[in-house]
Amino acid sequence: MAQATFHFPRGFLWGCGTSSHQVEGRNTNNNWWAWEAQPGRILHGDKSGMACDWWNGRWREDFDRAAEGNQNAHRFSLEWSRIQPAPDRWDEHALDRYREMARGLIERNMTPLVTLHHFTDPVWLGEKGGWENEAVVDDFVRYTRKVVEALREYVTYWMTLNEPNLLALQGYLLGEWPPGKTDLGAALRVYTNLARAHAAAYHAIHEIQKEARVGIGLHVRPLLPAHPASPFDRWAAGMQSSMLNEFLPRAFQNGVLRFPGWFRRLPEAKGTQDYLGINYYTLDLVSFKLSKASELFGDRFYPPDAELSETGLSANLPKGLFDSLKWGMKFGVPIIITENGVEDSKDVLRPRYLVQHLHQVWRAVNFNFPVKGYFHWSLVDNFEWERGWTQRFGLWELDVATQKRSKRPSADLYAEICKENGISSEMVARFAPEIFDQMFPG
Repeated sequence: MAQATFHFPRGFLWGCGTSSHQVEGRNTNNNWWAWEAQPGRILHGDKSGMACDWWNGRWREDFDRAAEGNQNAHRFSLEWSRIQPAPDRWDEHALDRYREMARGLIERNMTPLVTLHHFTDPVWLGEKGGWENEAVVDDFVRYTRKVVEALREYVTYWMTLNEPNLLALQGYLLGEWPPGKTDLGAALRVYTNLARAHAAAYHAIHEIQKEARVGIGLHVRPLLPAHPASPFDRWAAGMQSSMLNEFLPRAFQNGVLRFPGWFRRLPEAKGTQDYLGINYYTLDLVSFKLSKASELFGDRFYPPDAELSETGLSANLPKGLFDSLKWGMKFGVPIIITENGVEDSKDVLRPRYLVQHLHQVWRAVNFNFPVKGYFHWSLVDNFEWERGWTQRFGLWELDVATQKRSKRPSADLYAEICKENGISSEMVARFAPEIFDQMFPG
């Protein structure tokens, strides 16, 4: 049997990602809690409820699990609606709780990466027009200043916005998230305000904390023409990729938001990216469809031979991660993989998904791609937005009714990878023997 280890650079960040609404529970003052109360919005009528009960303190035991699993970093988000429950009021107790969480990571020798906005808005912000109202920029900067002053002792890695591209598209073009609009003009206004908010927050954070590292977490999904010889498929794939993948990081590089037939100059956004966070799960093929104008004239689907996750909502296509990292190189900043994972309640696909995707990351760093870390999604099963509790991404299984955690085999695999700072042939032989010969051809 071939024996080898794919090692990663010293100082590589190994962790998991979580977000406030998905794990804290009882976030009653935000737009998603209200959205969950509307019939038909969430699959099976699921509700976040107590989520993973972090707000009552169970973050401590989950941080212990992560630390015992040899993780040296963790990404978590702050809940704006807790910190600023009304436009004229701050909740210092909520800030103290987040400060305690950040300190808890430091005490466990883990580096915090803190997300300021992960999809949820305070109810009062929505009443003012939310991300369609340009006043949101000033609101977001005030919130940013407040939390950075409070947490700067423990945090230097900041993510202003998680997947702002999905926020704009899902909420304002496709109508699947709050506020449920299907309006390209609204989506473009929201994109513009998100870019302006990030830029303003970037400058504010660096005023307060010179050593800060600030970026966004972008949902990156390679969109390939279903028939490369077809100019129509190539055009549709390019249109969709322009709006999903290129729109924001290009603006943070050159100060221009550009979409076919539309652009905005945002000089204040130029150079506001200390790192690029890439959230990669899978890729799509795109076929031109004239009837799908609302979806930018493209049908999206997986390659016919792709290995699908248990609900069929994701496909195991690891080379897409390498291609995403290669794509990210053009922005000229370090890259952190801020989300990557697969929904798999039985933990059958996850071990090989994890190994195959990390092998692509190893390939990238050996081509000198500036990849600095990897955050698995997720530490524990959590509430998955419009899909409710139907998708299980956790290294640890959660019984929602009892809050009991049960370790999946992938938790042990990831712990060994983190400890070794690499993937060994022995690990693959034990946890994913079906891909051993592919990983270590003898």
